This record gives sequence, C-alpha cells and structure tokens, in this order.
Amino acid sequence: MLYKKLTLFSPRSLTYRYKVVAILILVLCWHTPQLHAQEAPADTAEIVVPVWPEDSLGRRTPRGTVQGFISAVADQNYNRAAHYLNMDTTLVSVRNGPVLAKSLQELMDRSGKLMPFSWMNNTYNGFAEDNLGPNLDRVGAISINAEEIDLMVERTEGPEGGPIWLFSSQTVQRIPLPVEENIKSTLVEKVSPEALEDNKWGGVPIGHWLSIVLLIIVAYLLAKGITALILLLIPKVWAKARQETTAGIIRAFALPVQLYLAIWLFVFASRYVGISIIVRMRLSEITVIVGLIAMLLLVWQLLDFLSRFFERRLALRGNQAGVSAVLFLRRGIKVALLVLGIILALDTFGFDVTAGLAALGIGGIALALGAQKTVENFVGSVTLIADQPIRVGDFCKVGSVSGTVEQIGMRSTRIRTADRTIVTIPNGEFSSQQIENFAPRDQFLLSSILRLRYSTTPDQIRYLLKEIRAALLAHEKIDSKQVRVRFTEFGQDSLNLEIYTYINAKDYNNYLEIKEELFLQIMDIIQASGTSISLPSQMLYLAKENDQSDDTGEKEV
Repeated sequence: MLYKKLTLFSPRSLTYRYKVVAILILVLCWHTPQLHAQEAPADTAEIVVPVWPEDSLGRRTPRGTVQGFISAVADQNYNRAAHYLNMDTTLVSVRNGPVLAKSLQELMDRSGKLMPFSWMNNTYNGFAEDNLGPNLDRVGAISINAEEIDLMVERTEGPEGGPIWLFSSQTVQRIPLPVEENIKSTLVEKVSPEALEDNKWGGVPIGHWLSIVLLIIVAYLLAKGITALILLLIPKVWAKARQETTAGIIRAFALPVQLYLAIWLFVFASRYVGISIIVRMRLSEITVIVGLIAMLLLVWQLLDFLSRFFERRLALRGNQAGVSAVLFLRRGIKVALLVLGIILALDTFGFDVTAGLAALGIGGIALALGAQKTVENFVGSVTLIADQPIRVGDFCKVGSVSGTVEQIGMRSTRIRTADRTIVTIPNGEFSSQQIENFAPRDQFLLSSILRLRYSTTPDQIRYLLKEIRAALLAHEKIDSKQVRVRFTEFGQDSLNLEIYTYINAKDYNNYLEIKEELFLQIMDIIQASGTSISLPSQMLYLAKENDQSDDTGEKEV
C-alpha cells in the first residue's frame, strides 16, 4: 500500500514567533490518515476493461474482498468467509477453511489493525506503485506470537477469467490453529459479564458495543484534559505564548488537536482492549471523517484568526476596501472548505463523487462565463488593495478623470472631481488604466521663466542671478541640491531667466503658499535691481501711400 508523505515546512524557515505553529501542526499531522494516490496510466491501452460478470462475493477488488470477509464473519457464516482465503491444494488437504476464517477473525480481533475501507484500493488491478508486485496489496497487519506481519491480499484468476482478490496464501499459512491455544483472551472479554459475551448484536457480543461507547467517552475526556493541560503549560514555559498573536494561533489549534487526539486514543485503546474487528471496521469511516473534520476545523479557525488580525490592521489604517476584501475572501474560503469537506466525506463513505465534481466543474465554468465582469471587477479590487496605487483621500488622475478618491469598493471606485461630481469607475477598468497619484509626492516642481526688458544691463542681470539664487538657497523649504537660476535666451521681446528648483511641501496648498512667498521676494529683487518685467509688445509700421485716380475717378484706400 502506497502512502503519500505529507511534506511540512522546516521550522527553521519560520520566524521564532511562529515556531509553535510548526510544532502543533507536526503533532496533529503525525498520525493523520494519509490518502494514497494512483497515477493515471499514460497508455490507454493498458486500462483493463471488465468483460467478465460481477463476482457474487464481491472479490473483484481488494476493498471488496475485505468488506466481504468482514460481512461474512459478522454473520458468523464462516463457510462463506473461507471463500475469501487463498488456500492452495496443500492447505485444502490439511486445513479446514471455515476454521481458518474464524481463526483469522480472532487474530484481527485481538491484535489486528485494518485500514479503513476508503483507504483500500477499489480497482481490479490494485496498487501498482506499492513495491509489492502487481498481484499483492497490503490491507493491514496482525500479530502472531508477538511478531507483527503484514496482512496481504493477492490477485488470482477466477473461473470467468476475471481477477479474484483473496487473502494471500502466505498470510493463510501463518494462521495458527487453534487460535485459542496461542492467544490469550482480550481485556474486554475478561471484564465483560458472561451474559454480555453470550448475547450478540450484529455478530458481536453486546459487551463490545458497550465498551466502544465507554471508550469514546473516556478518549474524549482524556483528550480534553490533555489539551487543557498543554494550553496551561505553554504560556508558562514560553513567554511569547502570552502575546496576543501567538496566543490566538495556539487557541486555533486547541479544538482540532483535542478532536484528533481523542480519535487517536480511541483507535489505540480499541485495539488494545480487543474490540471486535467488526465493530472497529464499522466505525473506521467515522474516525476518518472526524480526522478530516479536525483538519478542516484547524484551517477554519486559523482563517478566522488571520482574517480578524488583518481586518483590525486594515481598519486602523482606514482601509475599508481592504476590510471588505478580507471579509469577502473569508466567506469564499469557508464555502470552499464546506464543499471540500462534503466531497471528502462522501468519498470516504464510498459514494462516487466523480460525476458530482464534473457537474461542479461545468457549473463553475458556466458561472464564471456569466459573471465574467463581476469576477474581473473583483480581481481588479484585489489588485488595487494589494498593490495600493491609490488610497482613500488621495488626489489622482485616472484616464481623463481627476479628483479625490472617496471610496474603493469591491466592485468600483468613486472619485470626486473638482466640479464636486462623483465619477464611478469599475475596478476592472480602473486597475487596467494608467493611474497618476499626486498624494505620495514629496516635492513640488517650481519652474518659471522670468522675462526682463531689453533695456536691462548685463550688470543688472548678474545682480538678479546672484540675489535670486541666494534667496532660493536661504529658504528652508527649497531643496538646495536642485536650485538653478540661469540666463537662458534672448526672447522675441524679452531677456529670459529660468528659475528651476523643488519645494519640500506636504500638500498642494502648502506648495502654493511657499511659491507665493518666493515670487514676492523675486519681485522685490527685480525692483531693487533697477529693471522691470518685460511687457508683451508689438511693432506697427505705418507707410504713406501715393493717391492715384483710376478712370472712374475713385481713390485707392
């Protein structure tokens, strides 16, 4: 039997604050039921197409063989149970099939551990990747004379030519006869009254059923006590566990660990006291379901904790769009967890979920096509929240729209323009456009051309260049590394001086205030220099034309 190994991140890759997360995950997942996987054959010609009739005993697959055997011994029909054993001619001549079937049941009751039915292969070929050969599958283990051996089933050929899976001849050969002489009575048989052992229900003594109920209660209470003790001790031995963030993560692990520990204690105790394999196999699927619930519950509670954590952080920053996105994602992931849990539960109980998954896939495609714009806008909103090119209160320009961002929603973003109107832009379109955000800039450019009269002398220009440059450098809000005052050109009607620098201002109004102050200083400097600003001028040329008369006696105008 091939098990997929669960790969955990090394605790060394985590921060010191969250090492406890890795430790608790390791404890929870150490005995987690591991699902086996089969790879689809690359060559479709290798797929076995059943052309034979169904076996009346259901022995076409490893799972069917084990289920049939358990059902037969539960009915105490050991003649039928013997048909699930591979007894070659040597065994048939020296050993009795029904007696062997009963002995195998006794071994399973006392020391056996079978995989849950949902873990067993349910195909005609069995597992080909378990390194046991093409005709063998492992379904559990039994203990004989203090030695644990694998419980194997092997594929044989039936009368119709189809595969028949039976408990392997090697396993059957090792079954001791009679079992009662080799194995002592179980603990549950010793403590149960004779009346509870003689009366049976479902092929199992009533004492075993009562013991199962008692074990469930004891396992749950013991797991609850152990979990409470661990939660009490962790803050005492680890100081960081008293911090809110770490404590929240530990609390998220509490209930899943308690459930999983209860299941582990129950499974271990039921084998230890010798509960009948019939009862254990009937409850095996339930234990798998509870294990799955524990894992999904862990993800659920971690999701709740993390979403609340980020929700508080975003709320403190005033990012309401981020809060909305977190709430939406939390609901979506919870719905996905519920659907996943239902699918896994149905698969564990033996329902074919392939058709349902195909229907969900087709429905999901149809829904995605129908809600394409909605999905596009949602993805756009996630992009805006994650990338944060703008925030509420920022002044920005998107396409041809300029204004202040008032709201970033899950579907659209609202911008209030200078005309005090509201422009609503879908987030899908918003995130795909070029966005110019004026809010995060740390400096404002001051670039101006100073036009002087042509009567200005070179000495006056030198004076202006020196004094204006000194005034800019003296101002505390001017970036001194980027100050430029130069005589740049002879204009059409003026001598041009370029003023170029950056102003360190916190907002646009502050920039205008500093700019106004600097321009007034420059006007004072110009006045002190003895020159003035050039005024736009035009030259008009007047010419007197000779008056001439034409034949009609009229004058040209």
